[in-house]
Amino acid sequence: MPRKAPRRTAERILETTLVLFNRFGEPNVSTTLIANELGISPGNLYYHYPAKDELVNALFERYERALTPVLDAAGGVRDVEDAWFFLHTLFETLWEHRFLYRDLNDLLSRNRLLETRLQGVIAHKTRALRGMLTHMGLHGAVDMDSREVAPTADSMVVLLTYWLSFEFVRAPRQALEPEHAGQALWRGAWHVLHQLTPYLEPAQRQHLRQLADAYRPATASTEREETA
Repeated sequence: MPRKAPRRTAERILETTLVLFNRFGEPNVSTTLIANELGISPGNLYYHYPAKDELVNALFERYERALTPVLDAAGGVRDVEDAWFFLHTLFETLWEHRFLYRDLNDLLSRNRLLETRLQGVIAHKTRALRGMLTHMGLHGAVDMDSREVAPTADSMVVLLTYWLSFEFVRAPRQALEPEHAGQALWRGAWHVLHQLTPYLEPAQRQHLRQLADAYRPATASTEREETA
């Protein structure tokens, strides 16, 4: 069997950095810690990424590349079942890069490039969700006045943007650890979709509850009842 080619050092640095940022938060991870975790010299790391912000920017580019096809799929959402899986996939993408949302305000205060590019991401999310709501209306899943589409989509984007920060505030020592991913993603998808409850056709409203029950993690057993 042919031996696999070793991963490039730059790729290994990014992967390790993402794990550390997600686990400890970007402000708490130094380039020295990253180099030690990789077993390389700080000079080797600086050769590929001369500044910590360059690591952040490179990871954000990866996030954008992963996010774009997910958001572009919003136009295919016809009903609450499609919406559930669309939002869960969207939250999975956010979760994989959760350090961005955990440390969002800190990152934006000192990284102007990130500030500009994140505005583009927010705009893309907003367009996608407006398109999703319009498409669901055309297929009879929601009964929504056209004037309600924009504010409802904006509210959904706010939840998408700050949900993981909310999870972190509620339980700083455990909420964003990998073993809690299922609970965080379920709660996020449920609360975002719950914004549509007043507009859903009765059968769609019932189906949303069935979906929430079917995919609810055991430890999130009271979440839907508390928000119903």
